[in-house]
Amino acid sequence: MDNPYQAPDSNPLSTEIPASSQDLDIPGLSNAVYPLFVSFKILAFAPQLQITDSSGRSLVYVKQKLFKFKEKVEIFTDKSKTTKLGMIKANKVLDWSARYFFESNNGAEIGSVGRKGMHSIWKASYETFNPGDEAPDYHISEENPTAKIFDSLLGEIPIIGMASSYLFNPKYLATKKNGGEGVMRVTKKPALWEGKFEIDKLSEELTPQQELNLIFSFIMLLLLERSRG
Repeated sequence: MDNPYQAPDSNPLSTEIPASSQDLDIPGLSNAVYPLFVSFKILAFAPQLQITDSSGRSLVYVKQKLFKFKEKVEIFTDKSKTTKLGMIKANKVLDWSARYFFESNNGAEIGSVGRKGMHSIWKASYETFNPGDEAPDYHISEENPTAKIFDSLLGEIPIIGMASSYLFNPKYLATKKNGGEGVMRVTKKPALWEGKFEIDKLSEELTPQQELNLIFSFIMLLLLERSRG
């Protein structure tokens, strides 16, 4: 059986890559029903992130090791950790311009994401790369940066912080680098004791590799943006 995580040709839109995730047996992604739901256990000693689809099936589970996530993040399909989906590794440690590379459990390359350094201080801005590409294929930007600023500032104030979780909900949109067409979006949802987000797929033209690349990019974005406040 072909390796579902095999890196694509230099052309990310090669006709040899299946047009939908149903064509590949990708653990945690095959037949995923959108929208996807992300939950952050923010009160846990070691913060946890889980993604489920609309049918309730667990697709992704991450238990963030304190002070270690910028170096390496292991990704599983669920809390049992019996099926490892892949890994995220940084090419730099504690650096604004670090690039995070995604690989499957058997080491095949999935893609990577990089934060646009100082450009991301006030407005989150990331670039996603398909395997082998030095020029970015997708751009991820914050659609409403003021919402995250107010959410971060007011979130630290007792009682008022609880209300901010319902009033200010940041959104992040992934667009094609050439043309600007939106392909995937993550939106923060109202919640009190945990972070909740929703991922919507806006394009049916994404290949399984591209889809997984963007999901992993959003995972890293949420981990980094949460650590940044």
